[in-house]
This record gives sequence, structure tokens and C-alpha cells, in this order.
Amino acid sequence: MARPPTSAPSLERGPGTSLHRQLFVVLRDEITRGVYASGALPKEEALCERFGVSRITVRRALGDLASLGLVERRHGLGTFVRADLPQVRARPSLGLIDGLRKAALETDVEVLEVAQAETPPDVAALLQIEAGEKAVHALRLRSIDGVPVMLTDAWVPAQLGKRVSASALRKHALYEILLAQGVKFGRVVQEITAEVADPARARLLQIETGAPLLKMVRLLHDLDARPVLHLTVSLTAERSRILMDIAGETINTLTAGQVVHDVHPASSSPRRRA
Repeated sequence: MARPPTSAPSLERGPGTSLHRQLFVVLRDEITRGVYASGALPKEEALCERFGVSRITVRRALGDLASLGLVERRHGLGTFVRADLPQVRARPSLGLIDGLRKAALETDVEVLEVAQAETPPDVAALLQIEAGEKAVHALRLRSIDGVPVMLTDAWVPAQLGKRVSASALRKHALYEILLAQGVKFGRVVQEITAEVADPARARLLQIETGAPLLKMVRLLHDLDARPVLHLTVSLTAERSRILMDIAGETINTLTAGQVVHDVHPASSSPRRRA
């Protein structure tokens, strides 16, 4: 039997995330880190003792892991990590365009919306167009074997989006449509944040409302530094990861990333009494 870590992360008891969901998150993390090298998870009784929870809580967590395809439950034998899971996380090796191509090839796309619409103020500012000016808006859902993995929300300036249609997007990725009309990609500004799923995105991604999401916003420019595509990608942390490979010569540039804190001390610090 696998030997679990000597200490167990404490589970929060009270309002908030349910115990079985907390346990699911802990076990999922341990599985992806290769903690259970022998393949077998501890018995239900051992998990109950380790985390101080009921057998019902353990079974619900194991059921969620099985539904996600991480483990298989064998009657009378226990719960085992799926043998076909990758043992080592893949190293990032693709550039932006190759990464986009790989995502398009590995997923099935459902085009949810394509239309000219008034651009939201924040997107308009980044695309360097007037607030309220119309641009081509494309909303797509990508899935693998029927499981939603990525929701993409794209905005393209109207003059570049004339060939962007629902039928075109069912056959080609958006970047391919832009490349075909002569757009050459240059600089890319990328921001990664976390947020919770609103009801609409939760329904599309088949997750609970309020579940955590990875949000990646990309602003792609052409070779003349003009913005040509604003792309927001919503991913579930349970099904997706974001890999980056930072070259040594760029380690002291913004390419390596920068943490930005949107906290204003004057408004967030508690007032001191005189």
C-alpha cells in the first residue's frame, strides 16, 4: 500500500468549500505530484483517520477523482491511480503559434457566437479603438472527448475580422484566418489571473458556479506593433495547466513575467487609532 505523507493538510470546517471537495483537491495534488508511486491510494479507513473525516466524505472525494479520470476503483481491492496518466509533466517546447496549432488539433471546437458588437471599454483601450466602436466578437468552447477544457473569448478589429465567421471558425482556428489574410504576429502581452466561474461559464465548462478558473488574457500585435487580437481564455484548474519556458537571455526582461499587486495601501490598511 502507498505510504501517504506524514502530515495531513488541515481541512477547513465551517462555511465555504465542502469537506469532500477539499479532500478531493488535496488528493488530486498528491496524485499529480507522484506521491502514490505504487499506484494504490491509502484505504478508506486510513484516509478517514488521516484527515479526520467520515467515510462518506472520503467516498465522495474518491468518486470525484474517478469521474475526473485520475483514479479507478476496484471492488474489494481499493482505489488506484490510473496507469495511463503521464508520470512526468511535459516540458514546454512550443512557441506561441505552434501552441495555438496544437490546441486547435487536440480539441473539438463549438462556435457559440460570432458577431460584430460594441467593444467593451477595457478591450477597446487595449485594441486602440474608440470605446463602443464595433469589432468582431467570437466566443468558442473547446473540448476533448466531450469534456470542456477551454472557453475562448476573442475580439478582432472590424477591418481585420471580415473573414471571421461561424463557418470559417468551424474549419480553421482564428489565428489561421488572420494569417491567411496577411497578418504577421509580433509582440504578445499576456496576463494570467484567477477568478471564479459565473453561472454562464460554469454551465459551459460543466463545473460548479463559483469554482476556480485560470484566466489568461493575450493581446497579440502585428509586426508594426498594432494590436490585432484580444483573447481571453478561461480554463479549469482541474483539467488544464499553463506551461512557460523562459529563455536565459530574457530572464531580466518582462518576458520572465512580473507580479502586479492591485492593492492600494491607503484604502486597504486598517485605520490606526490616534
